[in-house]
Amino acid sequence: MSRALIIVDVQHDFCEGGSLAVPGGVEVATLISEHVERHARDYAAVVATADWHIDPGDHWSEDPDYRDSWPVHCKVGTQGADFRPELAGALEHVQEVFRKGEREAAYSGFEGWAEVHGRRTGLGEWLTERGVAEVDVCGLATDHCVRATVLDALAAGLGTTVLTSLCAGVAPETTEQALEAMQAAGAQLQSSR
Repeated sequence: MSRALIIVDVQHDFCEGGSLAVPGGVEVATLISEHVERHARDYAAVVATADWHIDPGDHWSEDPDYRDSWPVHCKVGTQGADFRPELAGALEHVQEVFRKGEREAAYSGFEGWAEVHGRRTGLGEWLTERGVAEVDVCGLATDHCVRATVLDALAAGLGTTVLTSLCAGVAPETTEQALEAMQAAGAQLQSSR
């Protein structure tokens, strides 16, 4: 079976020093690069997702509730939307970046698009075209965008493994709940390959 790696949202704003920092984000960026440099040949494809907001409406708030609304983050044209430099080793192997949420919240990488041969192509379509049947998912944050991406991968019929040592969550309680939800939906939880 053909396996792909999906690297979720390892961007400045989701790492230490960013507007919506996840504890351990920089370390996860480093670990993902090391993983990809060791295991790139194990994957038929390596892709990344990125929050890519222009005006996502009430997803951004000056008074966020941290459930449905958040501080301004990953605004197109700012450093906050860029990938962390520690991810550079992995990015050398990334074949496409799927950007999501120009004018909406968009948590899942499967809501993202890439410009492929002059047209916007979604992540699910891109994986199908390449015969991918299984995915490993890693990145930020376990309890939000990783969770949403994993659940959509499962809904698309993909065998899905969460590489837990290559993820970081916002808070221990919500991270644990997310891991339980992903496992209950059919995802495998594995430290790394």
